Amino acid sequence: MFTRILSATAAGALLIGLTAQPATAAKGWLLSNHTEYLTFSAPIALPGVVLAAGTYRFDVPGESGISNGLVRVSSKDGRRIYLTQFARIVNRPDTAKGTHVTFGEAKAGSAPPVNTWFPIGEDMGRQFIYN
Repeated sequence: MFTRILSATAAGALLIGLTAQPATAAKGWLLSNHTEYLTFSAPIALPGVVLAAGTYRFDVPGESGISNGLVRVSSKDGRRIYLTQFARIVNRPDTAKGTHVTFGEAKAGSAPPVNTWFPIGEDMGRQFIYN
């Protein structure tokens, strides 16, 4: 009887200990402070990559969240990373209150480059740096 109570107590303590541990992301990534899924009906360009039409995951990874300029763009399920780069942090203009992204100019037949991503609920955006 005492062994069962001791075993049940140990199992309960282990379960509580496992659920109380801070979560960690796979492959050493810090958890995302902001994640947004954006769907594009046509191809888009980001620095160094052109993405086909579809849904992509835009993240601000890290614990410092809004204050860091790091941006990660990956597949919808997060398994394939297309871009990880520091971006300029810019103020959201009053004219872009409902805007999620702005695009730069592109040659005819080319994918337009994403200029700035404005995460939902934030007054600051991430302006991508093109070389």
